[in-house]
Amino acid sequence: MNNKAVILGCNYYIGLSVIRCLGVHGIHTVAVDYSDDQAYGARSKYVSERLISPHYQEDERAFVDFLIDYAKKQSAPPVLFPCHDNYVEVIDRYLPELKKYYLIPQTEQGLYTKLMNKESLERLAKQHGVAVPETVRPEEPDFRVKVDQLIGFPCIVKPVDSPAFVAVFRRKIFKVHNHEELTEALEKVKQAGLEVIVQRIIPGFDDHMHTFDAYLNQEGKVTHWVTCQKYRQYPINFGASVYTRQKVVPELYEIGAKFLEAVGFKGFIEIEFKKDAETGKFYLIECNVRMTNFNHMLYKIGLNFPYITYRELTGDPLPPQAIREETNTVFWYLYEDLLAVRDYLRTKQLTLGQVLRTLKLRKVEAIWDPQDPKPAFAFAGIIAGKVLRKLRLKPARRIAQKSARKG
Repeated sequence: MNNKAVILGCNYYIGLSVIRCLGVHGIHTVAVDYSDDQAYGARSKYVSERLISPHYQEDERAFVDFLIDYAKKQSAPPVLFPCHDNYVEVIDRYLPELKKYYLIPQTEQGLYTKLMNKESLERLAKQHGVAVPETVRPEEPDFRVKVDQLIGFPCIVKPVDSPAFVAVFRRKIFKVHNHEELTEALEKVKQAGLEVIVQRIIPGFDDHMHTFDAYLNQEGKVTHWVTCQKYRQYPINFGASVYTRQKVVPELYEIGAKFLEAVGFKGFIEIEFKKDAETGKFYLIECNVRMTNFNHMLYKIGLNFPYITYRELTGDPLPPQAIREETNTVFWYLYEDLLAVRDYLRTKQLTLGQVLRTLKLRKVEAIWDPQDPKPAFAFAGIIAGKVLRKLRLKPARRIAQKSARKG
């Protein structure tokens, strides 16, 4: 296999999982990040080559030129795997240029962004008959009247551009309980220069969140798919998966495959749905157009999406496959699940007994792998460093507070 795999983003476990999923098949993996400090994924034994690139936000053009210069030196076009939304956005902006040198599944420039952008995603969903939560935009006439009549409180203030919002506020949404909190949230995003929408919260606990994970080939047809159910998220209620189970939900295939084929998507994608606890109806919440958080669990149950992508783009596609039976397997990000459980217990959304009962299932951990332990040790070192820095800062803060009170 002459085509190398270039993995963008190794300071998170998604990149680590992609490296492992390809490395087990003997594929030459190139771990790319803008810094070596916290790129624990690059410590994997399956990494063939490590590169430090310009920062994709600080100098976007230099980052793209770096990728192109690397590809020009190869004997065959590498396959490009972005493992963070910010990398996907850059790739989408330079897609025609990058496709001259890299194998990338998507062929339509702008489609990645349309599906990531909450406003354009809502329009596409409605156009193709897929239910989305009721939405109002701050610039609409009679905005507050519509919030009262169509949405109600509590509701969420949701970013149009999620990566930009998270970069500023370190959270995915603002949950507001009245007009005063709504005004405060809108003022914050206005000062940050960000666009938002206001949406109804679909009734149901976090375990009403489901996903449809699929690969669409170069003909735009779903060839591989699986459905899953979230148990816990972090931050709780509006966060990322930390404990997610493979769960057969045929209805999600019927909705998801039809929608994705209609919009012409190609490559791997995950649609997040929420099932209304009162009506049983599924609502499309968002799309992830890069490998999912629980990619390694999907690999362990038989769907290696990075390898599926690599094989098709290099001209040797794997046969179609779907997981149609329960495997009783869950993805587990232990570190953040502990934080999530703490918050679920504190807010009395879960009991300790309910948490313990879910732990009986077969677990695939996000980072730890006894056959490839170095990334977990590196990650533990990063966390330990953060804890020590906090402990050192506490005495200094106390001294500063005492001095301020004396003054």
